[in-house]
Amino acid sequence: MTDKQLFIQSFTQKNKVIGVIGLGYVGLPIALELAKKFKVIGFDINEKRVALMQQQIDPSNELPKEAFDGCDIQFTADTEVLKQATFFIVAVPTPVDEHNVPDLKPLTGASTTIGKVIKKGDYVVFESTVYPGCTEEDCVPIIEKISGLTFRQDFKVGYSPERINPGDTLHTLTKITKIVSGCDDESLEHIAAVYDAIIEPGVYKAASIKVAEAAKVIENTQRDLNIALMNELSQIFNRMGINTYDVLEAAGTKWNFLKFQPGLVGGHCIGVDPYYLTYKSNELGYKPQIILSGRSINDGMPNYIAQKLVQYLLGKGKNPSQCRALIMGATFKENVTDIRNSKVFDLYRELKNFHFEVDMVDAMADAHEVEEEYGVSLSPSPSGTYHVVVVAVAHDDYKALDEEYFLTLAEPDAVIADIKNMYAGKLKQLTHWTL
Repeated sequence: MTDKQLFIQSFTQKNKVIGVIGLGYVGLPIALELAKKFKVIGFDINEKRVALMQQQIDPSNELPKEAFDGCDIQFTADTEVLKQATFFIVAVPTPVDEHNVPDLKPLTGASTTIGKVIKKGDYVVFESTVYPGCTEEDCVPIIEKISGLTFRQDFKVGYSPERINPGDTLHTLTKITKIVSGCDDESLEHIAAVYDAIIEPGVYKAASIKVAEAAKVIENTQRDLNIALMNELSQIFNRMGINTYDVLEAAGTKWNFLKFQPGLVGGHCIGVDPYYLTYKSNELGYKPQIILSGRSINDGMPNYIAQKLVQYLLGKGKNPSQCRALIMGATFKENVTDIRNSKVFDLYRELKNFHFEVDMVDAMADAHEVEEEYGVSLSPSPSGTYHVVVVAVAHDDYKALDEEYFLTLAEPDAVIADIKNMYAGKLKQLTHWTL
């Protein structure tokens, strides 16, 4: 039996335990999939979340109760329990601060925890999105310092970028090729063997940890730039009196046209990851131009939308400070409960800055979480009539709405701002505006 086979056998026979640190949108699905074949400890510092998972409830509302069935997993917030693990997977969030500077506190916190529980011969694999070099330059030294162990000699490290897409029931964890990397040939083979046990299309072995880190960060940077181009085009075409979606539909008849659409770019990936790359780039003395330009365009879309709505009302002789606006949708994308980095709240603030009275509704978002994170009170339902109705998120429930519904909400000369272009050709009596 080869060394690789012996390594994976120690986990399949449950002589060794896998520990997953951070049980959010990324960590919990990984922990549960691994727990179908191996013995797993799921660790999170949030005791309330742990308590829910112990009752087979996903706090993120992404996974059904059945996802926990048949899983050999222990959920805990106790680091002493985590000491049983020999193969650690880190899946904590990596956000940016108010200045768009990478916030590594969750990552350094996880590295500190590992430093307290790691032993000789153990493995650590990071999944959190970072800039190239972060794993070896920022995380490993923390583990070494606290544990007293030596990297490569006493413990091995790898990086395998997460590819979880919240709300996507087609491209799920086990259906997507997983990039893996290691600090040497042996660690690469061992790490690949663990992930290969749950990933149906198999794994891709990256040339190095830095290559794997870079691959992750450019996946979302590429999408960010393509959406930024669409957002810029929508502003140009708007000045020309051309419908952007009509243009995209026509251009999309060519086989190699990339079918991106304009919109609000938020969430914990596309709206964040590019800043990790630009941060490192600036640190190395190169000021990125295209990436930051795209970020500027996308971050400026809430203001652009608010200005267009103000212009419409002024053209009708109305004072925005005497107008009511309704925003439908608060999550960062359709059919999810995730409100992290949702640009809808930037739009809310822009409308408030123009002195609108603004109501916001979204049955999928947790009202307490919204209040805590953004200081915004979600309304249980629309109340009265509005001069502006912004449908900001393409929830399935919103797609099913018709003009009769909006007529009950809207003033006679109101504008329906359809950010995702769901009602094209469906609104005959009300003014329809889209990007």
